Amino acid sequence: MNSRPCSDSVPARHAGAPSLGVEEEFFLIDPGSRAVASRASRVVARAREAVGDLVSGEFDECQVEVKTPPCREGADLYDELVTVRGAAASAAQAEGVGICASGTPVIGREGPAIIGDHPRYRAGLDQFGTLLDGFAICAAHVHVHMPDREEAVLVGNHLRPWLPLFVAMSANSPFLNARDMGYASWRTVIRGRFPALGAPPYVESLDHYERLAAALQESEAMLDAGVPFWDVRPNPRYPTVEVRVMDVQAEAADTVGLAVLIRALVLTAGALVRRGHTGPETCSELVRAAYWRAARDGWAGKGVDALTGRVLPCSVQAARLAEFVRPALEEHGDLDRAMGFLRRLAERGCGAQRQRASWRHRAHVADVVDDLAQLTSGRRRA
Repeated sequence: MNSRPCSDSVPARHAGAPSLGVEEEFFLIDPGSRAVASRASRVVARAREAVGDLVSGEFDECQVEVKTPPCREGADLYDELVTVRGAAASAAQAEGVGICASGTPVIGREGPAIIGDHPRYRAGLDQFGTLLDGFAICAAHVHVHMPDREEAVLVGNHLRPWLPLFVAMSANSPFLNARDMGYASWRTVIRGRFPALGAPPYVESLDHYERLAAALQESEAMLDAGVPFWDVRPNPRYPTVEVRVMDVQAEAADTVGLAVLIRALVLTAGALVRRGHTGPETCSELVRAAYWRAARDGWAGKGVDALTGRVLPCSVQAARLAEFVRPALEEHGDLDRAMGFLRRLAERGCGAQRQRASWRHRAHVADVVDDLAQLTSGRRRA
């Protein structure tokens, strides 16, 4: 994340709100075939003329990443996302491609992957080999300002049982290479192949967290103990706690809705940590089962409450989340935005449901890509 403030005009009522920021990954698509297109280097170079390093490359040359500066207000975060998405879309159009927000490639390209030019990507290929085949996937990451790393890792304990709900609410990857995979978030399934991705472990302290990461690096299950890829982590570069569990969203408003819910959950958890509550030692098997169920069914189905093992409708779990974090939402002016996002989920479903609805019109997977591209670039709203 860039370190500059998002807005100098923060209302006094919300001036104490910890800043938040977002990173989103998009596929580049060929407008004719609708397949992913390897143009990232050229698109990034062109976009940087407008927004600097807020647009960058990603794991595969068919992907770009956009990011916002830190923002205190949900409205400012939305404006920043619209701006940086627009810059990426304009740069892509100038290079003869479009941008598309889906967790997996709806229509893949022919031929091998073209890996981005980063030492970590090359090291990952050496270490994990064919596990990285087809690893071009797109996520949304949310950062919440939290400079105390000890607090951040304990906040992760509190977030663990809620993460599957965020998988379900954000699920936006039912298709892979023109095939409906039968899952709402196939991206989550792809990530589940790796030995040290997914929910963070329950830890008793920052020292415990760091020792565990070091042991996983020594085992070669983790590439770099300093840069773990768990779904909640103290960011290695910025004074933030970062939540990485979600599929990228087609609409900026949905990304912001998720982001303010996450900020409220982080703040609620942080208050508990400061009162001495290190978080529930949630059963890892139940967390894993909850991830799988959320990936399969998304918002449309039921989910596993990782705290109790009960199977409940996602809408019930979301209502419980909203009630749990309501004081933080109200304090920072985010209640309407968060509840608006939950209403949209209730009315039209998650991204996976909307992708499948696009397909059902004519049973043409190209229609799915077209709808996603229009929503991502802001040319249309759902």
